[in-house]
Amino acid sequence: MDIKDYFCSWNLHASIIISKKSTDSTQAMQKVKPKKALGQHFLTDLSIARRIADTLDDYRGTPVMEVGPGMGVLTRYLLDNGHDVTVAEIDSESVEYLRNEYPELAASDRILYGDFLTMNLSEIYPDNQKFCVIGNYPYNISSQIFFHILDYKDNVICCSGMLQREVAERIAATPGTKTRGILSVLLQAWYDVEYLFTVNENVFNPPPKVKSGVIRLVRNNVTTLGCDEKLFKTVVKTSFGQRRKTLRNSIRGLFPGGVPLPESELMSMRPEQLSVEQFIELTNLCDTHRKAAK
Repeated sequence: MDIKDYFCSWNLHASIIISKKSTDSTQAMQKVKPKKALGQHFLTDLSIARRIADTLDDYRGTPVMEVGPGMGVLTRYLLDNGHDVTVAEIDSESVEYLRNEYPELAASDRILYGDFLTMNLSEIYPDNQKFCVIGNYPYNISSQIFFHILDYKDNVICCSGMLQREVAERIAATPGTKTRGILSVLLQAWYDVEYLFTVNENVFNPPPKVKSGVIRLVRNNVTTLGCDEKLFKTVVKTSFGQRRKTLRNSIRGLFPGGVPLPESELMSMRPEQLSVEQFIELTNLCDTHRKAAK
């Protein structure tokens, strides 16, 4: 074999090796197909992913749980910012992708395969450990995610992320606005809520039919509401169950038949008009009145 034939043979062999490595890498790192049943809309604009990750800048050093990481676009910026990240993902295809893309997380068992809504966060963060939650939240379960976070309100010191704008606006809604609802009151009782910015539909794959909103919830200093907290939840949910009615009519079912309702100016108001403090006042009124009627 002359020198020309040798180099031709070497180049062909090298090309085959490079091509095989490239193919293997591509196969290992194939993009995950978004699944409608899981409410997946993968963010494609990296600048927005960075902005969302930066919402936790004040909590570097605090463990972070990312919900629904998909292909890890947000995960990368969280890790670059120095956060101690654990991810929770229900999609097996996404989990396989993440294990290939983020071997450092896989090696330390920080890629959790399962449903975040059923996860016992106290087992993941034991000994009353404080942590943050973040995510590009699946649209079809975003409300349930925040109800789940409420169960760990004494441990989740900050929660931020992106969800459909309608739900984000509802969570941040102030008294007297039409968008105010159950989540508004229950979350604002324990968290200071900020609506940060709106995200257009064209930066997702596939594009959702609605705009998205990014919010941040920071745990306030409240340790007790000063009322029966179980009854507080019941009063809030019952009130908004018939939101077009005044409270005099909407909470009537909380009292035994024949028991008169308490006399208060609150009774002539609609639920969206009440602040958290007024709902606490209403809860105490209901509690006292129901006990007196026994």
